[in-house]
Amino acid sequence: MLADHFADNGTGNPLAVVQYPAGEYHDGISYVSYQGPFEDPYVAAYNHETKEWLGPFRAGTSELGRREGRTNFDNHGKPTLLIDDEGYIHIFYGGHGGDKHHGKNLLGNVHHGANKNSISKRPLDITEWEEVDNISVFGTYNQAIKMDNGDIYLFYRHGAHRSDWVYQLSTDNGRTYSEPVSFLKHKRRSDLQAVDSWYAWASRGEGDDIIVSFDYHICWDGGAGVNGRGHTTERHDAHFMAFNTKTGEWRNVQGETLTMPLTREEAEQKTLALSTGEQWTFNGSVNLDSNGHPHIAINYGKDLGEKTGGPKLTHHIRWDGESWSDGVKVNGQESGISRGDFMFSSEQNIQYFLSEQDGSDGLVSVWSSTDGGQSFTKSKELLRRPNASFATTAIIKNSHPDARVIVAERSKNTPDRKIYLLGENGPIQRPMRDATLQKDTSIFKTD
Repeated sequence: MLADHFADNGTGNPLAVVQYPAGEYHDGISYVSYQGPFEDPYVAAYNHETKEWLGPFRAGTSELGRREGRTNFDNHGKPTLLIDDEGYIHIFYGGHGGDKHHGKNLLGNVHHGANKNSISKRPLDITEWEEVDNISVFGTYNQAIKMDNGDIYLFYRHGAHRSDWVYQLSTDNGRTYSEPVSFLKHKRRSDLQAVDSWYAWASRGEGDDIIVSFDYHICWDGGAGVNGRGHTTERHDAHFMAFNTKTGEWRNVQGETLTMPLTREEAEQKTLALSTGEQWTFNGSVNLDSNGHPHIAINYGKDLGEKTGGPKLTHHIRWDGESWSDGVKVNGQESGISRGDFMFSSEQNIQYFLSEQDGSDGLVSVWSSTDGGQSFTKSKELLRRPNASFATTAIIKNSHPDARVIVAERSKNTPDRKIYLLGENGPIQRPMRDATLQKDTSIFKTD
């Protein structure tokens, strides 16, 4: 008997777009990661030629899942996966700002967990791992980028909400890293009882460039804020900038040099791609079209007065060489929630792999554009389950057509999640006996 999922021991909220990449296709094999029991990182591999699965194997030990007294999942330390030029696989995981016992965070505040790095003991072998102490424990939301010369840039938020975003550079295949360098600055506002903060997403651009999309998070003081909210997840707007790793220069889409680390004031003047007004955002990914123009996925919607800001739909915005477009709703819905990532299949053709809801059904669909992102139509439904919802990763690095994204099925009835590997023809199947894993007894309950 075949199962559509390849594992059933995903835990809590096992994956997301912001931890990127969660998987990589290399030499005929898709390597994929997710958050498993006790919030530890797990890694599996699928051989596209032999159609065989290997794993999953636990790649490290997360402090988030073992914090004394914790009864809910934290979910911020989901794994990021990268393969270096020597074939070793790197997993970054377990961080949500670091803990007080790690000492003072000079670039922000702390919360829980410890950002960690595990490296496979042998090239392209997921069976055994070594934890290495070479990155800041204060990291949250890891994003790993390898340049053409083999340099690895690790981007993350250096702490909890009130922290700078930084990168660390490795020039020796991820064995050692430079000290963190800030590029987005957190600071207290003088006009409001709040602190400027950010959420960012970094990926490869052209040549020596790394491109970054980000939104602004107004981090209210407890008991303050608009309408008495206090601390919420309130975020606004979409921004874009690029980093030339050769010269060290940051610039906006018009080519103007930016002062680093970037402040809210300069961002509002020089990097704003879309103003969302009172609508709350959830930052997404950024990619370049064949002309080198950036396109951004961003979720936004009306604040419903909830701590999470209410449902948000995926919108697509693009730079045409002279101006930014307004946001286009990818799935056309007027309300609800969707989340996903996109890729260019040709100059004008864009594919979104989108998790969305149809009543009580959760589904993952492909939404396509043939006009460069001005409009989208649903081209294929890849997965549907009743009384469920789905979380999805960003597009797998160098993805194979049969394995574009990793997806987790979420149910209110259990914290255990089925994990799928989805491509343009739906899920890659696995014998049910192999996809059914030993469940760890857990003290946790779902949020």
